[in-house]
Amino acid sequence: MQNKTKWVLQASLGLLLTGAGLSMAIDAGLIKFQGGNYFYYGTFALIVFQAGLCLVIDAPRHK
Repeated sequence: MQNKTKWVLQASLGLLLTGAGLSMAIDAGLIKFQGGNYFYYGTFALIVFQAGLCLVIDAPRHK
């Protein structure tokens, strides 16, 4: 696979994960506000968010 293709795929996946993680974290905050069980969902949301950031930050090395 060419470097530019790797860069585009990794950056795109990173942006998708970052957005999904942020949306999940906001949802976990709403669950907390409503008095629900939010801890594991919120923790997973932060893991997804951080993984997305790591992919976005690492992507330019393939460019």
